[in-house]
Amino acid sequence: MAKATKKQALGRGLSALLKDPENDINSVEDKNADKLVGNIVELELDKIEINPFQPRTNFNDETLKELSTSIKEIGVIQPITVRKLEFDKYQLVSGERRLRASKLAGLKTVPAYIRIANDQESLTMALVENIQRQDLDPIEIALSYQRLMDEIKLTQEQLSDRVGKKRSTIANYLRLLKLDPIVQTGMRDGFISMGHGRALINVDDPQKQLEVYEKIVGEGLSVRDTEKLVRAINNPASATEKEVKGSNVLPGYIADELQGISEYFGAKIDVKVSGKGRGKLIIPFSSEEDFKRIKKLISSEE
Repeated sequence: MAKATKKQALGRGLSALLKDPENDINSVEDKNADKLVGNIVELELDKIEINPFQPRTNFNDETLKELSTSIKEIGVIQPITVRKLEFDKYQLVSGERRLRASKLAGLKTVPAYIRIANDQESLTMALVENIQRQDLDPIEIALSYQRLMDEIKLTQEQLSDRVGKKRSTIANYLRLLKLDPIVQTGMRDGFISMGHGRALINVDDPQKQLEVYEKIVGEGLSVRDTEKLVRAINNPASATEKEVKGSNVLPGYIADELQGISEYFGAKIDVKVSGKGRGKLIIPFSSEEDFKRIKKLISSEE
């Protein structure tokens, strides 16, 4: 308990030091800079601006509320990291969820580590640190890689060394940015996985790519099924009969009505369509009672 009190008091003391214009610290060479580096400082929330280099763009409201509740109960366990902009002004480097949740909890200050870095260093720190997180979606990671390469002028090899990832891994993420924006949004929202996205990249026709995407989402295709479907589309002559059947991308007039038909019958309706436009509806049933229910629905339409 005494140790925690001492640490908290140190943070308040450094906060007071940072508010003294005569002791403005802007580099590691400045007086009292050694007292700042490596220590936790209590900073006022309204003195911290959001990091423009933050790769995360989606913040789940429910998880933010949960974190806010936790902060109200036990405080901010892991300090955020900021960089000094000017006297008594700071910019977030990492920890935006903690910062947002702290504001939501009604806190006035937040524990922080202060770094002294220029724009490029701040960009590198923010992106590299966030890339290592487990909860970024594939598109956020891809955009972070692309931004590091564009703004810091890194090659894929140099980026590989900087973030500790294989060059092939980085290349696979970057290729996702070639997907149609609708497909990218679907990946960010969790409707499809990175594996689905990697398979869809091989469909050059944008319209066909969207048709396959809709089939993945509508029918819950696995990554393996998607890969087979893409192979059948790209190489119809060499595709196996099973793969050709799996390549049954529905015409728009059927896809638009399929959900309504499934809802009417209370079952997931499967549709098979031939190249000549002929097809069939497959209505599954789970029991004799379910079969009679469906039969009654069909009879009522006659």
